Parts: sequence; C-alpha cells; structure tokens
Amino acid sequence: MRGCLAKLTLTALAICAMTGQVFAACPMELAVYSDNTGAAGIDFRPAGENAVVTNAFRMVMDQGVVLDGQVMWTEQEARPNAIVSHNCPDGDVTGEEYAACTLWQGVVYSVDELGKVGLLPLEGVPAPKHLIFADLGGALRASRAFGEQKFTKVPFDVFELKGCQE
Repeated sequence: MRGCLAKLTLTALAICAMTGQVFAACPMELAVYSDNTGAAGIDFRPAGENAVVTNAFRMVMDQGVVLDGQVMWTEQEARPNAIVSHNCPDGDVTGEEYAACTLWQGVVYSVDELGKVGLLPLEGVPAPKHLIFADLGGALRASRAFGEQKFTKVPFDVFELKGCQE
C-alpha cells in the first residue's frame, strides 16, 4: 500500500509541476505573477544593494508599456508600501516630480495556498500563491499613462503566481 501511495504522490507532483501548479521553491525576487484578465504581468527582480527598497518589480501592460515598482516597508506600522510609477526622471528628483510619475501607491497583501492573508514577503522567502494590490485597477485607469498611445487595459487587483524566473 505504501508503494502505491508513494507512486501516486510522485505522479501528482509531476502533473502539478507540468501544469505549473508547484512553485514552493520560488523565492519572492524571482516570482512571476499575472492577473486573471491577462491585462498585466508582474516580474519580481532582486532589489540590489538599496537599503530602503525591499522588493522590486516590473509590471508589463499591453501596448508594450512597462511600469516600475518598488516596495519599502514602513516603520511605525510594519507594512510593505509599494509604488508603481511610469517614466520617472533619473537622478535628483523633487517630491513633486516623483508624485507626477507615480500611478499607484499602497500596501501589497499576500494570500497563501490555504487562503491565509498576510503581507508581501521579503526577498529570499518563498513566493505566495496570490498578491493583492488594492485598487490598482482603478488607479491605473485614472492615471495619465492610460489611454490612446499608452496602455489600454487595466488589471484586476489580484495577481496569481504563474512561474519562477531562472
């Protein structure tokens, strides 16, 4: 009986791996997510040596538009505060200039396989099954980057883990 169960378990794991259902070993900084409408994908990447930024990502929209994302944890109430921006100037920027290129700002929540809600994990921690960017779709639709000659679709606020970068 044990041999039969072991074979079934290995077969189930193989099927899950082939269908993209097992990503437990994927660290947060290599995780790839997509919303269920197909309007946007998120590719996390290592934040590098920046002491303030704990997570970094690209949000790929339609029309080839790429939005930049970074996460910084707040100090008083420990929360992963994310900022999604587009075409921010490099170098020494004023707060006004940075606000003008910021499209969305908010806390990123995670949801594991059991439905437990938490906060976005730091780099090196396994990526959760889902991420929630509350009111992302509404903010992007209202942004200056939405519309003709820019991206034309907005994502749902929930993103599902789709894979892991090599």
